Amino acid sequence: MRHIVAIGGGEISQFETLEIDKRIVDLTGKDRPNALFIPTASGEPSEYCQTFEEVYRKRLGCETDVLFLTTKAVSQDEIEDKIFSADLVYVGGGNTKMMMNVWKEKGVDRLLSERYKKGLVLSGLSAGAICWFKYGFSDSERFSNSDQWNYIVVEGLNLVDGIFCPHLNEENRRPEFTKFMMDFSGPGFGIENKCAMEIEDDEFRIISAGGNAFLFKDKKIEHLEIGKTYKLKTFR
Repeated sequence: MRHIVAIGGGEISQFETLEIDKRIVDLTGKDRPNALFIPTASGEPSEYCQTFEEVYRKRLGCETDVLFLTTKAVSQDEIEDKIFSADLVYVGGGNTKMMMNVWKEKGVDRLLSERYKKGLVLSGLSAGAICWFKYGFSDSERFSNSDQWNYIVVEGLNLVDGIFCPHLNEENRRPEFTKFMMDFSGPGFGIENKCAMEIEDDEFRIISAGGNAFLFKDKKIEHLEIGKTYKLKTFR
């Protein structure tokens, strides 16, 4: 089976997504899985890496590792070894557009797609959730111009059809995403903080640590029930 857990947002350092993180670990089916953190989108700060270790190693019992792509020299063999030895990958938040460009340059997009087909559990928050979808509704422009920016569409790995909008309950995102979806033909998934889509092959369900999820399709908005199983193909 193929699994993706796309988290809308929440402070991992404050354990706001801990129940979702536990589910990510459980999906590996291993007692002490190898958890690989990819913090490309945030610029790979040491504090973020320490937080991941605190949650996934100390709290959840994983063996943890980090894939640095921008702040440290890394060979293609090292990239492949880290990805192919992982049981789960967790991608951090930040600048989605920059991250996708780096991944394409390093071949990470291809490697993650290949390993996903072999059973690697893919997960992440915000940018780390957008990346698994065909498109993402992204605030990447703010990283180059914090005073004047607009939401943009960023292409992901296209493992899931549709467009993903994280942090739906923050920063005027819901009205902006609603307006955008008036002219978008595919399905849109708006996920609040402390909430996630757990995708298994062609099905998904919503898991929550306090947030909600919504489907945007055909100029309508539908609340997605927590725990209910949905077929992705019905929204295409």
